[in-house]
Amino acid sequence: MLDFRRFDVITFDCYGTLIDWESGILDALRSFRDDAPRRASDDDLLEVYAALEATLEGGDYILYRDVLRGVMRGLALRFSVPLDRVDLDTLAASLPRWKPFSDTIGSLRRFKRHCKLAIVSNTDDDLFAHTARTLEVPFDWVITAEQVGSYKPSTENFERALAVMGIPKERVLHAAQSRFHDVAPARALGITSVWVNRRHGRTGEGATARSGAQPDLEVPDLKTLADLIDAAFGA
Repeated sequence: MLDFRRFDVITFDCYGTLIDWESGILDALRSFRDDAPRRASDDDLLEVYAALEATLEGGDYILYRDVLRGVMRGLALRFSVPLDRVDLDTLAASLPRWKPFSDTIGSLRRFKRHCKLAIVSNTDDDLFAHTARTLEVPFDWVITAEQVGSYKPSTENFERALAVMGIPKERVLHAAQSRFHDVAPARALGITSVWVNRRHGRTGEGATARSGAQPDLEVPDLKTLADLIDAAFGA
């Protein structure tokens, strides 16, 4: 078990960890699925989404809303939906409506009693500004891909976060759902990581590219992590 008392800040991935992005993605794609000439299951859509997003984020930097436009274009090609029947802004327009997981806000309030909180997210500043209002709990730092000019799993995003926060990596705990985007680069930099396995009990990686990166701790949700941290502080 980790000694949670040695951490001054918990950094979080946002979409997939705090925000239920898979439900948001699937809700946004309802009309797209209706237009697809062949049946597209939830797993099919999320798996293709993951591959398209990782490819687009791995190239030259573009804004995240443009990544999402590229994903929509790729989905149309993959599922044979004519582009003139696809609104390329569907995902970006829906993102502000993506909801937190049921345990997110309460857990963030509990974390805030013990540590400072930060976001390290593959998103644009304006898109996260909408999301921040749904999370309710203020963050001490917000580091977006737009600020860095790169996307996780690049270690540059974490290096920027460490520089902005001015906190040694040994005092930072990173919590995230994606082993590909978060656990792998955190491990490469020697940052302690918790895998919040939101897909616990389900098969596949959903909207996240596959990775075998091993976290320092695995939990099924944020409430479990909050319980462990409260216990460590005697709360």
